[in-house]
Amino acid sequence: MEKPFIFVIAAQRSVLGSLETDLERRFGTDCRILSAQDPDRALGELTALAERHEPVALLIADHSLREMTGVAFLERAHALHPLAKRILLVERDYTAANPIVPAMLLGQIDFHLVKPWFPEQSLFPAVDEFLADWAGSREPGFTMFRIVGPAESARAHEIRDLLTRLAMPYVFHAESSEAGRRLLREAGRDGSRLPVVLRHDGRVLVEPSDAELIEAIGGGTQLSTDVYDLVIVGAGPAGLTAAVYAASEGLETVVLEQGISGGQAAMSSRIRNFPGFTWGIGGHDLTYRACEQAWLFGANMVFAQQAMALSADGDERRIRVADGREVAARTIVLASGVTWRRLGTPRLEALIGAGVFYGAAASEARAMRGRHVCVVGGANSAGQAAAHLASHADSVSLLVRGDSLAGMSQYLANQLLRTPNVTVRLGVEVVDGEGDGRLEAVTLRHRAGGELERLPTSALFAHIGAEPRTEWLQGSVARDRSGYVLTGADLLRGGDPRSDWPLTRPPLLFETSLPGVFAAGDVRHGSVKRVASAVGEGAVAVQLVHQYLAEHHGAIAPALVERTT
Repeated sequence: MEKPFIFVIAAQRSVLGSLETDLERRFGTDCRILSAQDPDRALGELTALAERHEPVALLIADHSLREMTGVAFLERAHALHPLAKRILLVERDYTAANPIVPAMLLGQIDFHLVKPWFPEQSLFPAVDEFLADWAGSREPGFTMFRIVGPAESARAHEIRDLLTRLAMPYVFHAESSEAGRRLLREAGRDGSRLPVVLRHDGRVLVEPSDAELIEAIGGGTQLSTDVYDLVIVGAGPAGLTAAVYAASEGLETVVLEQGISGGQAAMSSRIRNFPGFTWGIGGHDLTYRACEQAWLFGANMVFAQQAMALSADGDERRIRVADGREVAARTIVLASGVTWRRLGTPRLEALIGAGVFYGAAASEARAMRGRHVCVVGGANSAGQAAAHLASHADSVSLLVRGDSLAGMSQYLANQLLRTPNVTVRLGVEVVDGEGDGRLEAVTLRHRAGGELERLPTSALFAHIGAEPRTEWLQGSVARDRSGYVLTGADLLRGGDPRSDWPLTRPPLLFETSLPGVFAAGDVRHGSVKRVASAVGEGAVAVQLVHQYLAEHHGAIAPALVERTT
């Protein structure tokens, strides 16, 4: 693979020389280092690199340049190399006047470095992180899976999306293409059953289920007959946090997830407001780390298992899954999160996977190059999807039902308004769509006057809110009118919550109407709907599980014995 460039510009020769020397010493084997002092000359060199299609991974600019600021330089350089990560070099200044504050809020830079730097402590780890972030936006060099199927197949889209969320490198070939026909011949298949997935070692999966795909990469999908201390339903931020704390504190723990780990958080291209991550973190990276952490502590992670019913059997609580099997535990934490609300338009629903997508659909972003796409929604998830797609698509229309972006974080709204290929359309709603096997246009209704508008587009990504996944809890625990699980004091109030649900005792915080069953994260009535809040609720839920087990089973986790004696 061709070595990428790290391009550095600084007006002071001493700063430029030191930075160039440090970068060459640590990254010279894997990257090519270029430097300049003059902005015009630097932009000329970057133009030449762009014309030769040379990969530029990092653009590092000192804020104090001749004739322009570092931020202005990075904006012009980024237009030439849109996949390059932009780093601003600044003096140490922890005030709002520091140029990195507005630059980050307005989406003009991706990262920052502080002068003076200590190579081993600050420069090298930071640049390692920046390069890894850039590499994640590139096509992988190794192919784990090859997929053959109809290009507009909803199931083929689901498989691509699943592998993308699992960070598994793959390539897709239409069954009518020369490469697709060749792969089918090599696999000994006639193409009557599609999609076909070929693993790198020759294993062939025909019309694979999600469970078969997960097993093909080493994931667990099988239930045990053991009685656990705790069953966690859902592997989003709340469920994964609960698994980390429960397993690390000695509780026999199993996590049931109907898909794969991460929940909606894993679909966020970058979570900027999670404490401890200076430049933000990708939702997949955050949840992947938490999943690995829970597994290393001993939690049993079981994927592609949809919970269908909850029941009580004496001191045990039982979860029945889709194939009829059951898993038993002394306590349960419900952390099943929410799912995307549907548009409800028949012609758009018929085109799911063929131009209509719910959520960020990261697997489709690269396929949007040179196209116009639409994103529906006015909250952070829609804004993040629009910003991510803007780096691939020719143009993006953000369609917002309201007349402002008040439902979106200010930094994200500012970033979108400054992104040249993003158009924000306020006061419109999608009422219909059209396309022969593939989305070709959507119909918008202007809410102020009611007039209709046809908007040609190649894809529609819907982020119009979410609904709890709690139909399977009907009759088992109390829920509010929207389906969110009631816990704690909300069970004792009148009005919307179920004040008439029979309770044997006052519930604990986050405890549901069924003793020993708790809820955490987005599925819980009254939750804040933020990743950090879900993490906090997952941790608190485990402490309540300990309290319940001590009171009702006389049990205490081995890891807590020393703490409590």
